[in-house]
Amino acid sequence: MTEKVKLGIIGYGAEGGMYASFFKNNDERLNDNIELVAICDNDPIKKAKVAEDFPGLPFFDNYMDLLESGVVNAIVTTVPHYDHCVIGIDALNRGIHLLGEKPAGVYTKDVERLIAAADENPETTFAIFFNQRTNPLYRRVKQLMDEKAIGDLQRATWIITTWWRPQGYYNQSAWRATWGGEGGGVLVNQAPHQLDLLQWICGKPEKVYAKLQYGAGRNIVVENEVNALLDFGNGATGSFITCTNDIVGTDRFEIFGTKGKIIVEDSKKLIVKQLTAPEAELSENMDMQDVMRLFMGQINMADYVTVTEEEFETPQGLQHISVLNNFADHVVNGEPLLANGREGINGVTLANAMHLSSWLDKEVDYNVDGDMYLAELNKRIAEEGKFETKK
Repeated sequence: MTEKVKLGIIGYGAEGGMYASFFKNNDERLNDNIELVAICDNDPIKKAKVAEDFPGLPFFDNYMDLLESGVVNAIVTTVPHYDHCVIGIDALNRGIHLLGEKPAGVYTKDVERLIAAADENPETTFAIFFNQRTNPLYRRVKQLMDEKAIGDLQRATWIITTWWRPQGYYNQSAWRATWGGEGGGVLVNQAPHQLDLLQWICGKPEKVYAKLQYGAGRNIVVENEVNALLDFGNGATGSFITCTNDIVGTDRFEIFGTKGKIIVEDSKKLIVKQLTAPEAELSENMDMQDVMRLFMGQINMADYVTVTEEEFETPQGLQHISVLNNFADHVVNGEPLLANGREGINGVTLANAMHLSSWLDKEVDYNVDGDMYLAELNKRIAEEGKFETKK
């Protein structure tokens, strides 16, 4: 065990800056098992910013120098997506605990290498920043599904189109919204938390069929509109819709089961509708006379359903602080991780399957052929002509 997590933040942008602010402001919600001891960024402008925000705090402009400095025993990687695996592997191989940002990587072959490094260094912690798994609402939904409160899964539908991004967002830098620099669009940038929650709560699908729009209403080459159909097996199906071009977006997650339905509205309100008996049993026990009474409005279907509603609200920053605390408690005291880093491959696999289905215009296995995916990805990187292809 470690006496205390001495954390280095690699990447001092929006995410890294937010995590650092918890320490700068001495947020009382942070526990005593973690402290910020260094920041790294390869942008020279950030050096002056860190010196202003954290006088005297060690600053590195090269992550390898940080890893080999002896200053840190843990890092969080708030860097461009392709760097998640590269930096993560270098950290794990040096015995430095890793809290990786989402997504775990851009493509499964790369994430598999990261997992292999974690397996080769079992004494070193590998966690992933799935802060939505700390959200009491989604933890409640997970519990309800595990307990089969609405029976067996029949259909899961998530419309999450609240990611509106204007063109100026994409114009921030040359790597954004590119295949070679960012690795994709909404599936790798905005939606990884939902892709993780979908399979965490409902299970992994077996097949995926997706239609993607590339640059819908925007001057970009990557996907910014996604319509995907999921086949969970045993007749259970699902759909996932997301985009970044809907200025009046929707967030609605609906899970239909054999004994009821779970509805999540705007990631705040939970509605659970539980049947008094399985739907198939209710159907079987209604004769034609009952059917006629149903059509005439003489049967009150509310008599067959129990409805409960809950409202949830998470204080600003609490989810992220909860992940940092859990990471530290695991390293110091061996507490179970909220999200083992190895689970990060699941959402990456789902995103890869959606991309590949769109590229090949056919249904694909959830467990995509990693070589095929990488070959198709590299075709698009080569067409851009701005970045080196990936291995």
